[in-house]
Amino acid sequence: MPDFLPPAVPAPDAGWRLENSYASLPKVFHFAIAPVPVRAPRLLVLNRPLAELLGLAAGSLDETIFTGNSLPPGASPLAQAYAGHQYGGFTTLGDGRAILLGEQITPGGARFDIQLKGSGRTPYSRSGDGRAALGPMLREYIISEAMHALGIPTTRSLAVAATGEDVMRQDGPLPGAVLTRVAASHIRVGTFEWAAAAGDRSDMEALVAYTLQRHFPELAAAENPALALLEAVSGRQASLIARWMGVGFIHGVMNTDNMALSGETIDYGPCAFMDAYDPATVFSSIDRRGRYAYGNQPSIAQWNLARLAEALLPLIHPEEPRAIELATAALEQFAARYQADWLAKMRHKLGLFNEEAGDSALVHSLLEWMHRAKADFTNTFAGLVQPAPDEVFREWQETWQARLARQPESPAESAKLRNAHNPAYIPRNHLVETALAAGQSGDLGPMERLLEILATPYDHARDVPEYRAPDPAGGAGYKTYCGT
Repeated sequence: MPDFLPPAVPAPDAGWRLENSYASLPKVFHFAIAPVPVRAPRLLVLNRPLAELLGLAAGSLDETIFTGNSLPPGASPLAQAYAGHQYGGFTTLGDGRAILLGEQITPGGARFDIQLKGSGRTPYSRSGDGRAALGPMLREYIISEAMHALGIPTTRSLAVAATGEDVMRQDGPLPGAVLTRVAASHIRVGTFEWAAAAGDRSDMEALVAYTLQRHFPELAAAENPALALLEAVSGRQASLIARWMGVGFIHGVMNTDNMALSGETIDYGPCAFMDAYDPATVFSSIDRRGRYAYGNQPSIAQWNLARLAEALLPLIHPEEPRAIELATAALEQFAARYQADWLAKMRHKLGLFNEEAGDSALVHSLLEWMHRAKADFTNTFAGLVQPAPDEVFREWQETWQARLARQPESPAESAKLRNAHNPAYIPRNHLVETALAAGQSGDLGPMERLLEILATPYDHARDVPEYRAPDPAGGAGYKTYCGT
């Protein structure tokens, strides 16, 4: 591993405005290290709208920055340290193939991490090579940008660059790539677990104060900062998971190191979208027991938050029984918050503006029919007024129509609400795989076309049936992989 920094690129017109506040945290949380240069850097995909949002001039950017062969002005690269519960088991981790270049300050004053993923070995790489294959990096680009267009908080992808070097994986040599990821931050539940394992109270206090200042500034002066942080993170996670469930998204690897305290979706490894509705749906090749199945995501989120609470206990109250009592009360709020957010989302998907006691039963009866009929999740919600395929659904439609009639809003207003919350287009698994196969062969055309469709997922007036249809092969046995 090189112990030198590549030369900063003098590009005053490119718009780089990097700061390095994370480096001000105690050294236990990071290790200064440069990206490892690659043989033949070549920019493949640049997210120009995101570059503009960040204040970057796309036409003036040095492409070699996106593989780490050079650094933007102000960069102070480091690998972040964190731990995590992976499939329930605790382990120490850290950025084994990622480097944080710094935090870009946008023209509007917002702060975003700029991270290179696949940029070489670090002290946290363990037996890994520190690199990434092109396919998984293109997948993260596609899915993260689709999630953004769907209105779901997410990290985003600024660029994918080829390295000109192969990486060895289970299926043999694959073309290498580096993804430039943009995030509100990369602070995870696992970051707090790392601090708790290290056992230095002052380090944990510094991390709590930093996280509050960065993501919850209104709570920075809270009487009990650690408890306030736990409650705020729980609320954001309840909202995030409800949004996942509303579009049939399955994260696939909800380890605690993949839960960001900012409330953004992070890490798009074995993720996928569900076609036929089934709460037990799992796509990850390594999730053999269904721990992270679609229907388990709310309970797993609460389990992860419990690990955050355990890490924070010494700061919540000096007496452990009282600390546990306060933390438990905060965790118990998650279920109620999630249920309220989920039901609100489902009401919107049904075109309901007001609330009635029977709404939850109305939603669940629809989901039960979808499960029995193996109906497509996305298309069923997008086509609620379509002719009923069977008598059970027709009876449900009648109940639903009667419910709509009891609200003051017009049918046109209800339809507008439904269309704003039921996507016409999602990243269908077979379409993603087609785009990835072409991209790995050098043809980015299918990916560009898919991204163009996914950029306006709620455009129901647009008729592109081949992008709305489920996998014609049925999708049986579809598997996704973590990419490492």
